[in-house]
Amino acid sequence: MANRARLWIAAALTLAACGTGPGNAAPAAPPVEPPAVTSPAVIPAQKATEAATEAATATPITYPAQGKDAWLIAPAESDPPAGHAGRLFRYRVAVEKGIVGLAPADFAKAVQTTLADPHGWTAGGRWRFQRVGPGRPYDFTVYLATPVTRDRLCDDNGDGYTSCRNGKSVVLNVARWVKGVPGFAGAGLPVYRQYMVNHEVGHRLGNGHELCPGQGDLAPVMQQQTLGLHGCRPNPWPYPDGHSYHGRSGVYDDKTPRRDEGKLS
Repeated sequence: MANRARLWIAAALTLAACGTGPGNAAPAAPPVEPPAVTSPAVIPAQKATEAATEAATATPITYPAQGKDAWLIAPAESDPPAGHAGRLFRYRVAVEKGIVGLAPADFAKAVQTTLADPHGWTAGGRWRFQRVGPGRPYDFTVYLATPVTRDRLCDDNGDGYTSCRNGKSVVLNVARWVKGVPGFAGAGLPVYRQYMVNHEVGHRLGNGHELCPGQGDLAPVMQQQTLGLHGCRPNPWPYPDGHSYHGRSGVYDDKTPRRDEGKLS
């Protein structure tokens, strides 16, 4: 693929595959090192990761447009931190009350397994992750929020559709967790959920948005794949073949679909 080697420019945008607005805080950590790789041909399948992200699929998940803005915090994990080297990020996992059919432990397991995957953010040896429980110090919280609560936490344009990162809040919109997006119809909902986690956590690590490198290539994980693929193929991983994978810094002028009104049955 032409013009691939070392395509990376420090990004100024830190909000997720979501909207833009005053929630765009300064990066919390230096961005990832430039790559020296070519585009991977395939996305490696990780059975344990996909099994964890499918855990919530068997039971129907329902939610109102506006939840209770109160939270169930998942317990701490018993495993050692994910990753072999680098700064340790401690994180909490919280599910908004009013979301039915998804236990906090199941959602937390999906997040944990995605962050521990060898094709995720730990692959470069710069970061490690450990889930902590209630009352413990933490570096960020992964929220699963209803659309209206998402808007409050993100403090952006209030689109009710996308997810975001705002300060120490990594906010995943339950509407997208349940319904996915059209661009991932072929890849499947578990793959899109992996993308949600890695994209928004990627902002917490200091990464901004990126563009599709070329027609038929994998999309960089920091591309706003929720809103459009622009000729790229869906990709949930920052290290899809074990090497750091990027596109040029930038955003597309994609139109955000109308806000989600909930799923009550």
